[in-house]
Amino acid sequence: MTLKFDSLAFALHGAALAVLQVRAGTALPQALSTVFSHHGADLPPQARGAVQDLSYRTMRALGRVDALLARLAPKAPTPPVLHALLCIALTLISEPAGSAQTYNAHTVVDQAVTAAASDADMAHAKGMVNAVLRRFLRERECLMQEVMQEPAAIWNYPPWWIDTMKSSHPNHWQAVLAAGNLAPPMTLRVNRRRITVAAYLEKLAASGIGACQAGADGVILANAVPVTQVPGFEEGLVSVQDAGAQLAAPLLDLHDGMHVLDACAAPGGKSGHLLETADITLTALDNDAKRMKRITENLQRLQLKATLTVGDAASTEWWDGQKYDRILVDVPCTASGIVRRHPDIRWLRRKADSAQLATLSAQILDNLWQMLVDDGKLLFVTCSLWPRESEAQAAAFAQRSQALRLPAPGQLLPGVVLPDSQFTPVPENHDGLFYALFQKPS
Repeated sequence: MTLKFDSLAFALHGAALAVLQVRAGTALPQALSTVFSHHGADLPPQARGAVQDLSYRTMRALGRVDALLARLAPKAPTPPVLHALLCIALTLISEPAGSAQTYNAHTVVDQAVTAAASDADMAHAKGMVNAVLRRFLRERECLMQEVMQEPAAIWNYPPWWIDTMKSSHPNHWQAVLAAGNLAPPMTLRVNRRRITVAAYLEKLAASGIGACQAGADGVILANAVPVTQVPGFEEGLVSVQDAGAQLAAPLLDLHDGMHVLDACAAPGGKSGHLLETADITLTALDNDAKRMKRITENLQRLQLKATLTVGDAASTEWWDGQKYDRILVDVPCTASGIVRRHPDIRWLRRKADSAQLATLSAQILDNLWQMLVDDGKLLFVTCSLWPRESEAQAAAFAQRSQALRLPAPGQLLPGVVLPDSQFTPVPENHDGLFYALFQKPS
């Protein structure tokens, strides 16, 4: 049976294939790319969007639907794609009261059965799909009361993640976890070389797109739109970048003529902002040659230039010996602070990852410090919420290097309104980044 691209059954099946790959350890964007590539250019944008939407929604509800499925089918459904399909369907029909119900529950059941029947690996189990989902609808109240006693079902994170959040941010852990389950806003960075924020807001209004300013160069759209529909995007007037990430360039105190390094630079969002801020000579460094292509594309669209270097930030093999006036280093981390944009991260990471990544980050910081001129500034950035990777890392580095620590935002917490500060962007609309700024003694 061939499913129609515009059917819910097609979206359910495609999302099940993507979720299946995430369960096997693949990041969701790559999993979706694999699913889409199977259909080639014939797959319309609307179908891609539907599959992506169901996949992301399921990642944000996986703790709840796993707990439900454990009660509805004590023996894990096989093959694994069948388990994934049931998770997608349960996500749609088990959304808490007050949530926007996108699909009628009985339509979801019918289309899930159709999706199962279309797949040779699941066709034998279409009766099971029908039975499991209809049982949930009959026993919904009782089942939901049961599963919502479990932390993983309440918060939709692995238990170790919840425990780590409690210990890391005891006063805000609930707000941060809740924020991570919300779809993030679409935030743009206005290219100050080309247009002012005020003028760009007028351009948006003329296009019927509601928006408000966020920070010095940021604009948050009232409703997300495809990037192809963002006025002036292709011409380089704006870039897509979280409000929290837009703090990096201003913190570095850039001046014309400076020699600047952006380490771990891909995909190039911060590189673009640095070049928009001042007339500098920029080296963008990353160890992934494939991801370098993204930097090239972004800078070309913005009509900006940098020296692109493939190399390991923990090594000196790529360095020509010329020291930098400013260094921006966005170190590898568990990415726990951007989980609202990448909800699969919580299911892919393991507790031990934080210690391993913190060790690598320390090596990178120590290596790059020698490349900074006396009185120069190094900005340490991470998108982790775990202190081992953020504040503890910054404090240990300052002690090792005898660096002067300058004022910087520290830890930004999604969903938490922090006290007014020159460093704080729109509080409820930023990711969980951490910033520490250091100056090298002369």
